[in-house]
Amino acid sequence: MARTEQQIGVLSALDAAKTQWYHFTAIVIAGMGFFTDAYDLFCISLVTKLLGRIYYTVEGAPKPGSLPPNVAAAVNGVAFVGTLSGQLFFGWLGDKMGRKRVYGITLLLMVVCSIASGLSFGKSPKGVMATLCFFRFWLGFGIGGDYPLSATIMSEYSNKKTRGAFVAAVFAMQGFGILGGGIVALIVSAAFDHAFKAPAYSVNAAASLVPQADYVWRIILMFGALPAAMTYYWRMKMPETARYTALVAKNAKQAAADMSKVLNVTLEAEEDKVIQLTTKQANSFGLFSKEFAKRHGLHLLGTTSTWFLLDIAFYSQNLFQKDIFSGIGWIPPAASMNAIHEVYKIARAQTLIALCSTVPGYWFTVAFIDIMGRFAIQLMGFFFMTVFMFALAIPYHHWTLKPNRIGFVIMYSLTFFFANFGPNATTFVVPAEIFPARLRSTCHGISAAAGKAGAMVGAFGFLYAAQNRDPSKTDAGYPPGIGIRYSLIMLGVINFLGMLFTFLVPESKGKSLEELTGENEDEAGETELQAGPHRTVPV
Repeated sequence: MARTEQQIGVLSALDAAKTQWYHFTAIVIAGMGFFTDAYDLFCISLVTKLLGRIYYTVEGAPKPGSLPPNVAAAVNGVAFVGTLSGQLFFGWLGDKMGRKRVYGITLLLMVVCSIASGLSFGKSPKGVMATLCFFRFWLGFGIGGDYPLSATIMSEYSNKKTRGAFVAAVFAMQGFGILGGGIVALIVSAAFDHAFKAPAYSVNAAASLVPQADYVWRIILMFGALPAAMTYYWRMKMPETARYTALVAKNAKQAAADMSKVLNVTLEAEEDKVIQLTTKQANSFGLFSKEFAKRHGLHLLGTTSTWFLLDIAFYSQNLFQKDIFSGIGWIPPAASMNAIHEVYKIARAQTLIALCSTVPGYWFTVAFIDIMGRFAIQLMGFFFMTVFMFALAIPYHHWTLKPNRIGFVIMYSLTFFFANFGPNATTFVVPAEIFPARLRSTCHGISAAAGKAGAMVGAFGFLYAAQNRDPSKTDAGYPPGIGIRYSLIMLGVINFLGMLFTFLVPESKGKSLEELTGENEDEAGETELQAGPHRTVPV
């Protein structure tokens, strides 16, 4: 075991600090970014049906228009591609330029692109969809930057006792973002439906789509700029994290001055200690070095693989959601509603699911992460997700019968409760804790990007896989797939693999960041993180 050198005063003051006001302002400032991220990423699913009606309805068709498969995939998926690129790019930049400087750039990008995506130009379906996709790519790019930066900033500001809860609380704002999206869509669609009365599509196809419906989706998409714009000023006032200033920028004076203000105590600048720590060989290896592979290689494999596997399951839910809602009668057939009323019904269903299973799951994690530890919550979450997926898949025919549909929704909601009170939150928290300060934001970005790659597999792979095996029953334009039942079995297997890969991730509960990464250890001793696989299981 290594002999740990004395921690730099500024950092130990942060580690030992009691929970105070600045912790909550940091949660709100970072969390509002996440609120916006979730709002922007998930609100598109509320308006895709409306876009289909406005731009792709064929005159005289028995059913209203829907987006062709390639357009639907582009509109839904382009933001994911942007997010993945943004996570890698801004994650790397956050370690190069500093968390705070990059943090403002990502926010501005999100505000500008949110507004622009609602202004997509032209009258032709192609023109509107092309500009919508263009701006949603760059919107995703900004959102991607928010992941590694928010996690790293919160983790570096926190004390060691409640760090897990603080980082998880930032992530939990995602639940409110999804809820916010549903509520805004409900208000906008209800107001328009009330102001511009229209018959159902089956009664009068042409009159069921009022020209004003084109404003509905634009208002819903543009609203995402508001919460981001509101926090810009506060983000710019936030000082750079002491860990970046001291350990990466090597500026002890600045770190002490910044944290003295934040903590309301006088801290001395320990320049000699900072120089001594940062010039040690153990604190200078790069991401592609043998030393990194030896110390953190398995951890990076653990954080990337678990996030990848989780997001396949997590994002495939959006696919089944529509089928499930229609199946249980929450959303009537499209032809029986007018265009704006359909948005209302979809938003209502998504808001109910968010209220009942999504939001509570996140806050359970916040409450228990520093008691149970990250490892236990992640393992438990994957375990229950596996159980519920198989319980839905194996007797799938039983669940499709009318009297059992409510049971299906309950089981389905529980799957996502345990995703959020489980790996969805912990995969975000852990990479912000276990890597050294100079590589923390980069490694978090890599882990998050692996997650987004999983999200694309979940959202598109399963869109094709879940199609009926009978070619006459598939959605318009799709080839036959393996059916929902086999898709659910595959998801169960994926969750089980996530459970196995969880064993690569170390427990970080209650330890200081430098203790976890071995940044303030004596070179004489072996680093603690290298001490073998027994460190992986909660201590």
